[in-house]
Amino acid sequence: MSQVDSLSPARPPIGITHPDKLFIGGAWVAGKSGRTIEVISPDTETVVARVVEADEHDMDRAVAAARRAFDEGPWPRMAPAARQAILRRMGEEIASREPELARAWTMQIGGLASVAPMLTAVGTKGFTHLVEIMGEFPFVERVPGTTAHTAIIAREPVGVVAAIAPWNGPFAIMASKLVNALVAGCTVIMKPAPETPIEAYILAEAAEAAGLPPGVVNLACGHREASHHLISNPGVDKVSFTGSTAAGKKIASTCGERIARVTLELGGKSAAILCDDFPLEEAAATLARTITVMSGQVCAMLSRAIVPRRSHDRLAQLIKAEMEKIVIGHSDDPTTQLGPLAMKRQLERVETYVEEGRRTADLVTGGNRPSHLNRGYFLEPTLFANVDNRSRIAQEEIFGPVLSLIPCEDEAEAIRIANESDYGLNGAVFTRNGDKAYEVARAVRTGFFGQNGMRMDPTLPFGGFKQSGIGREGGTEGLMAFLESKTILLDSTPSAFA
Repeated sequence: MSQVDSLSPARPPIGITHPDKLFIGGAWVAGKSGRTIEVISPDTETVVARVVEADEHDMDRAVAAARRAFDEGPWPRMAPAARQAILRRMGEEIASREPELARAWTMQIGGLASVAPMLTAVGTKGFTHLVEIMGEFPFVERVPGTTAHTAIIAREPVGVVAAIAPWNGPFAIMASKLVNALVAGCTVIMKPAPETPIEAYILAEAAEAAGLPPGVVNLACGHREASHHLISNPGVDKVSFTGSTAAGKKIASTCGERIARVTLELGGKSAAILCDDFPLEEAAATLARTITVMSGQVCAMLSRAIVPRRSHDRLAQLIKAEMEKIVIGHSDDPTTQLGPLAMKRQLERVETYVEEGRRTADLVTGGNRPSHLNRGYFLEPTLFANVDNRSRIAQEEIFGPVLSLIPCEDEAEAIRIANESDYGLNGAVFTRNGDKAYEVARAVRTGFFGQNGMRMDPTLPFGGFKQSGIGREGGTEGLMAFLESKTILLDSTPSAFA
């Protein structure tokens, strides 16, 4: 078993069987290009892993294997109970490797080791939850009809799925795409981000160990050109993509040319609305700790805080005090509260927005690289106050630990400001009043909404309004996105329904 380098000598390396191979058609095979992808630690700027790079030829091989497995293999034709038994074994394999998955997240993007086990467990829970509820799902059901003796709706797998996951949540997001597709009876090509390939290797090994038929799960990690080639392949029936809105627009256009199915979970610029009844001190602590989760690299991040004008300056000072308490350091250090950004280009992107914010708003705190860290991609938690909602830092997804504080006159204006965005992924309202929370939640145009913080649930549908995406992933609504509905009208009743 090959071992991936460990960031800390105190932590064991991650064992993956064939980092120099692709997983295609049930076998570990060499890549055509002969090139490799280097994984860089954002803590130390050193290479911590290498995997084989897939090119366009490799993507075609993966699609062909998935196509054969879907068109000719047993997986789509198995009874749901038979698929469920195999997927339960796969879930057990994944659970047994949670320590490695947690380690991979820390090593590749600098996610905090202190929270990695919890986030990994959330990803496993999402996988196993869907496997368990598939036994109750109505894949085929008799329904009332008006023109035939018997009306039946059969929900059948959409076909070959290209599952493309981002670098910020590589395990949970890829596991969600994979389990939805497999529960539905689809076959899959996993295309992880080149910055975070290790989780997909572990998932492929879990599929192999669980005994999934050859070609049902395939793995090919490549760069942008190979990815575009993958989604353009007519053998791919559906693309499930999580990532930037810019990339999502290109994928939607490509899929639209051949009417391929597509699910897009894209960017966000989510707003937190503060009501008068909520304590400012508590709001400040929550907002400061939220914007530093995963160094702000969360699509659902509450990156705009909309606050009554009379409380604005006081809240800004309270958030400043909270941010200045945050411990910045290497992701392996248990005392660290804010680790690095995932890569050099992301740090430079965030710094560009910080400079923009200096020109258009009031920089309250942060905005610099910490002086005590001379290596790695670190940035102080940053707060801008008196932000104009029309400015770039309020309208564009920064994907870093940068919070914009926007003053408003009243609740109606707060809702208007929240909705004045091209995005509509997440949102929150800070209030003790449950009725008020529900009222604001219904008024803000987002796909997810929480009371008093950034709330998530992997067992429920997640996705966005407007340019935050198309469709939903998670829960039974997420499963429906991997199924086609077929209506069958008969003159008699089949024995299966008698």
